Amino acid sequence: MPVSFSSSSPDNAVPVYLVKAGDLDAVGVDAAARDWAGAAGYEGEEGEMLLLPGDSGRLAGVLFGISDDRHPLKTLSLGALARKLPEGRYRLSGSLPEPELAALSLALGGYSFTRYGKKPTGNLEFVLPDGVDAKRVEELSVATYLTRDLINTPASDMGPEALEAAAARLAEEHDASFHSIRGDALLEQNLPMIHAVGRASDEAPRLIDFSWGRSDAPKVTLVGKGVCFDTGGLDIKPASGMLLMKKDMGGAANVLGLASMLMASRLDIRLRVLIPAVENSIAGNAFRPGDILRSRKGITVEIGNTDAEGRLVLADALALADEEEPDVIIDMATLTGAARVALGPDLPPYYSLDDTFAAEIAAASEKVADPLWRMPLWQPYMPKLSSRVADTNNITADGFAGSITAALFLQKFVEKAKSWAHFDVFGWNPVAKPTCPIGGEAQGIRALEHVLRQRYGR
Repeated sequence: MPVSFSSSSPDNAVPVYLVKAGDLDAVGVDAAARDWAGAAGYEGEEGEMLLLPGDSGRLAGVLFGISDDRHPLKTLSLGALARKLPEGRYRLSGSLPEPELAALSLALGGYSFTRYGKKPTGNLEFVLPDGVDAKRVEELSVATYLTRDLINTPASDMGPEALEAAAARLAEEHDASFHSIRGDALLEQNLPMIHAVGRASDEAPRLIDFSWGRSDAPKVTLVGKGVCFDTGGLDIKPASGMLLMKKDMGGAANVLGLASMLMASRLDIRLRVLIPAVENSIAGNAFRPGDILRSRKGITVEIGNTDAEGRLVLADALALADEEEPDVIIDMATLTGAARVALGPDLPPYYSLDDTFAAEIAAASEKVADPLWRMPLWQPYMPKLSSRVADTNNITADGFAGSITAALFLQKFVEKAKSWAHFDVFGWNPVAKPTCPIGGEAQGIRALEHVLRQRYGR
């Protein structure tokens, strides 16, 4: 990564003074630095940076504006330093209420997607703030980078086969047991909806399945939507609707990032990861509007729209996960545009009938500055999914409450797990942020890692 950390002496590290607006005197810079800041019109607004010249053309220090607001989200603004500072060795100087989050922000801010020739950001070294575990910061940042890289890779290089290969590499890295069910074997092993959605693609649909941890530990199962490209199927999207569909495997990417965190931290759990990996393509054998599919669970599903395919592949995977009666099932998916209409791109909704689990997620989201918002599994909307000819439809007729009704559809396939939560993530930053450029993003997985570490940490 372009940002590294050192626990060695801060000697010879350039100080980065954290300045609150209008309070330059409080950071302890000398008169010459204050004069320079005044001449440059520097006021210490949040995110504003100024380099301080020293003798012989050397850099004497850096001023960086921070907010008076001590909310953890504000700490993320430090990520901008990773893209603004010239190469060198630095130390943060000033009050850090969240030192680990500050270090993580710096690491995340240094991310750039370089697979296709873009130059990486310059290398920076920071002296670790007191009390920060460098290994943990690395584990969280490596997992986040993995998620972003997977989403940013176009479908030409990240189809079902490549997604399987990425999952296999992660499993091998942590000595997890791995297998995949591909093509017509999905029908033989009773995963018919995954097969139906993906059968029109040149790359066979598949269910990626790996497990890690001792077999008698508490079972935690992660399910990620791996639609590597979504044309909409026969209910084809307009061209504008396909521009970002390489990110329709963002749920799978986030699940792999979360799995990376959990395995790296050696939680005492039996982790299982299930990823239905498909491409929703158009061909003579594509599934059709009006088709009735039989699911793994035996529920028959009328297809009201082939562009609501993510919930179909998730349903079979969730039914399989539920058969083990795990302690926790978490599914993540770039599932509905309705979620973005309701909460925008930066605040993914989540759904759970377990109030205790939901409250733990909300508290963790706040603590680690990983925004999430609970939405209701409003049972009176369940009849909206009714069908005249099957057990359920995959969409509603009125178009209202699309994220909620998608979650209600998934709820039909989870009965035995002690806790279940569904996350309708966007997986994308439409505008650059201090910790991430425009592009693929990990959402909710740091909060979930915190919850599971609190529950199952050694």
